[in-house]
Amino acid sequence: MSIPQLLTLLAMLLHIAGILAAMHAVMHTRTPQGAFAWALGLALLPYVTLIPYLYLGRSHFRGYVTLHRAHRQRLSQASLRGEQGGVPEECAQYAALSQMLGNNFHAGQQLQLLINGEAAFEAIFHAIAQAEHCILIQFFIFHDDALGRRMQQALLERAAAGVKVFALFDGIGSHALPRHYVETLRHGGVAIYPFATQRYSNRFKLNFRNHRKIVVVDGWLGFLGGLNVGDEYLGLKPPLAPWRDTHLQMSGPAVLDLQRSFAVDWHWVTGELPPIMPPRLAQGEAYSLIAATGPADPQESCSLYFTVVINAARKRLWLTTPYFVPDQAVMSALRLAVMRGVDVRVLIPVRPDHRTVFLASTLHAYDAINAGIRIYRYQPGFVHQKVILIDDESASIGSMNLDNRSFRLNFEIGALNVDRAFALDVERMLVADFALAVEVTRDEYRKAAYLRRLAMHVARLFDPIL
Repeated sequence: MSIPQLLTLLAMLLHIAGILAAMHAVMHTRTPQGAFAWALGLALLPYVTLIPYLYLGRSHFRGYVTLHRAHRQRLSQASLRGEQGGVPEECAQYAALSQMLGNNFHAGQQLQLLINGEAAFEAIFHAIAQAEHCILIQFFIFHDDALGRRMQQALLERAAAGVKVFALFDGIGSHALPRHYVETLRHGGVAIYPFATQRYSNRFKLNFRNHRKIVVVDGWLGFLGGLNVGDEYLGLKPPLAPWRDTHLQMSGPAVLDLQRSFAVDWHWVTGELPPIMPPRLAQGEAYSLIAATGPADPQESCSLYFTVVINAARKRLWLTTPYFVPDQAVMSALRLAVMRGVDVRVLIPVRPDHRTVFLASTLHAYDAINAGIRIYRYQPGFVHQKVILIDDESASIGSMNLDNRSFRLNFEIGALNVDRAFALDVERMLVADFALAVEVTRDEYRKAAYLRRLAMHVARLFDPIL
């Protein structure tokens, strides 16, 4: 067979594979927009789109979904049996969230706001050092750098002291983590595994990553938020430094739901359950709802989480996110909040860490400004925190970004807290952040060069996978 004939045959095979993949995309992609984009690209340009589809387009992980939902239902029923009454009156505006998630608002929480990496990791390391029985730790990213090795040593020390240590990291988020880092922990008595929705080959699977950040010590002290384990989260790696982020320390009954979220993921990876310890009674005043969301849920739980929280606002909605790529439901909720007279402000970065997302975010920011939403760019460094302040009594802190990847593709976790004192702490923090930000005007888009504006519109075509 001649070279031209071989190339012709190869082209035909690629087009056939593209058509088959397009049929798969039509049947299995979660949104009509995503299905149309993939199908069109695969049918017409399989040379360009076929390999990306292998990485990004697969959307079914039935084994995980079945097991995940069974565990969630069983654990939620156990939680509901342990609580008396329904949603507290103070939290009535979020009753739909409690029903969707199958979780209760827990009273008596003690909450502490941890601003930036140094404060957060000092609190986490202090808690780990005090552990007597069990540590559950889960991060999207572990790096083998100074902070990562400090975490490694802290876990090894507690394991050597007889504490049971269970650790999860995401297989793609921590793709650069060397094998010897994990093996050192295992040899030291730490049970540590990568998370993946498929137990076997995962080479072509970039979607459905576990983006959660959870630490639970002895069943009663919990941490969650936006930080991962790496030097950049301490602001030690320019050009994104200083790194602006927020974590939450909590104690009280809601920590049990952090353990349950970890247990579902751990059981999928290992086939076993970690110990679930009873939380200590706390003397706090806050109500907290733990929201563990992800693509295995029957509903698009993360997008609905944002929608319900936005719709609850009556006076003020301040929101910070590194990636502003709202879907139609969330954008509509933000528009309606403005129409209700709510002070809607969004804090986003001035510097990109992912250029395509940054371009798409810039165009969405322009649309938001036209809708009356006030957009600010944080000037000192990269803002990575995921915080929502609702009126004067509610605040959410977690791992959830305002983009489609968090809405539909990632496993996330957050805490919605109802307490005036804690909301005031969050308000003070955000007032300081906005003081270091510059409000964006329409000119950011209008005065941009034509090719840059074109790049923004092209980037927005990729919203379903950003």
